[in-house]
Amino acid sequence: QLHVVESGGGLVPSGGSLRLSCVGSGFTLDSYSVAWYRQAPGKEREGLACISRADGSTYYSDSVKGRFTITRDSAKDRVYLQMNLLKPEDSGVYHCAADTTDQAMCGLLDSYYGMDYWGEGTLVTVSS
Repeated sequence: QLHVVESGGGLVPSGGSLRLSCVGSGFTLDSYSVAWYRQAPGKEREGLACISRADGSTYYSDSVKGRFTITRDSAKDRVYLQMNLLKPEDSGVYHCAADTTDQAMCGLLDSYYGMDYWGEGTLVTVSS
């Protein structure tokens, strides 16, 4: 069965860093636009960052811009989310999503629900 798998979550103090990783299982992630979403308890799902499959353009939500960086390693067929200056409000389950469209997911991000693959997520907890 084809799916995406996230890893790299954990417990980190406020101001710390983590790097999340997303890999495709059974397919080449490099052929997809990839986004990271966060689901915190009691809050709406939030789109954080996206990298386009077409030209590698990146997109960020205002809440993480300047702190988080999304990158793609084509040789390893992985997408990473480097998270710096973490805050307690960054806590939540981080999901990776992959989509074959060039701009739809990255352009809509928060309001996009048509992704082809959605991972089970990795938990990030930022302590104060």
